Amino acid sequence: MSKEKILNKLSEAVVTGKPNLAEEGAKEALAAKMDPLDAINNGLVRGMSIIGDKYAARQVYLPQVLMSAKTMYAGLDLLLPAIPKASMKDMKKCATAVVEGDVHDIGKNIVKTMLTAGGFVVTDWGKDVPLDKIIKETKSEKLDAVALSTLMTPTMDGMKTVVDGLVESGYRKKVKICIGGAPTSPSFAKEIGADHRDANAQDCANWLKEAL
Repeated sequence: MSKEKILNKLSEAVVTGKPNLAEEGAKEALAAKMDPLDAINNGLVRGMSIIGDKYAARQVYLPQVLMSAKTMYAGLDLLLPAIPKASMKDMKKCATAVVEGDVHDIGKNIVKTMLTAGGFVVTDWGKDVPLDKIIKETKSEKLDAVALSTLMTPTMDGMKTVVDGLVESGYRKKVKICIGGAPTSPSFAKEIGADHRDANAQDCANWLKEAL
């Protein structure tokens, strides 16, 4: 199978939400000795970008996005280990987290997917993440960006605690901080010293690509 056909297969698998097809395409890419980054960026990521645009335009809905995300990761599980370590060093590192006290993580999961599709190496800390963990590991992992979310008003102050903690640690100037979630706003982001308030997952990925 030609390189173009393999890339199209990977992209189509993500758009249609077929994990088995993504695994098959990833195996074919490796068997053909394709550059794994090429297969990821011009195959899986291309498909996820299409879904991201459709989601932003409300042409597809959350269940389809999550199925496409599952499909993308099915291919990534095979392709990421094949990327030479030297190539990985050039990729920006970021983390996603739902702040302590909140367990609503669907939005965070979509952000993780869009950031991965955007070419970032993403660490997912999960939900109800202790604030001191976010502060300490952002610095120890030398992250380029952190995306924080919450859907609950009482836990919004945790975002300010993280920003203040990174200022105290001396690492704030080295990391971009994005926040998201229904109760947040651009003015709140400015008030707590974050860099950006994300309107949606695609907005987060697009802004960080520009900012970094």
